[in-house]
Amino acid sequence: MVITPQRNIVSRTWGTSVGKKSVMAVTGGIFLLYVIAHMIGNLKIFFGIEAFDAYSQHLREIGEAIFGYEGVLWIIRLVLTVSVVLHMWAAFSLWYRAKKARPIGYQHRQSWQGSYAARTMRWGGVIIALFVIWHILDLTTGTVNPLGGDDSAYMKLVASFDRWYVALFYVLAVVALGFHIRHGLWSAIQTFGQNSALKQNALKTFSFVVAAVITIGFAIVPLSVMFGLVG
Repeated sequence: MVITPQRNIVSRTWGTSVGKKSVMAVTGGIFLLYVIAHMIGNLKIFFGIEAFDAYSQHLREIGEAIFGYEGVLWIIRLVLTVSVVLHMWAAFSLWYRAKKARPIGYQHRQSWQGSYAARTMRWGGVIIALFVIWHILDLTTGTVNPLGGDDSAYMKLVASFDRWYVALFYVLAVVALGFHIRHGLWSAIQTFGQNSALKQNALKTFSFVVAAVITIGFAIVPLSVMFGLVG
């Protein structure tokens, strides 16, 4: 069988740790851009029901003349879904390769910091995945939302976060997301070689600040609803 150069390049790239880390970095960058845009959109809830519902409706009408109603939204969902699959598969492949390459007798030598980061990424990823499923069922399809799927986006959001356990789960999820972003952004910067001894502290601070802003930006919405500041 003749292997084309293109397949050979793809195979060689995916077959290396650097290639897998690059896939994780690129897909992680896609997530980060989406998360920032989503956070900014969520903050419109502080401008009232009309502003938030108009934002929600606008998402469905973007590019309607070319792609149809919700067409762009479905393209975004498709890109995110593909990115999720590639991101998780690359992460699992790297974890499995590291596990096979590390002798059992040396496991206790792994640094506490490295072990903590690895555990945070794994469990954070699980929490985020569970939250995304719940979030879709709650605010997209309305399956588990007290108001169902036909009410306004603003009212559904308020009704959801009026349940204290949902609000706390949301906060837990965005804290996990913050840890994930902090470590993931730092790892991505290293993957693309944007790192040096002189820049390390500045880049770590940058990763922390980005993660903190996103965490606070998301968490402030359910906390405001839960404490009656929005309703």
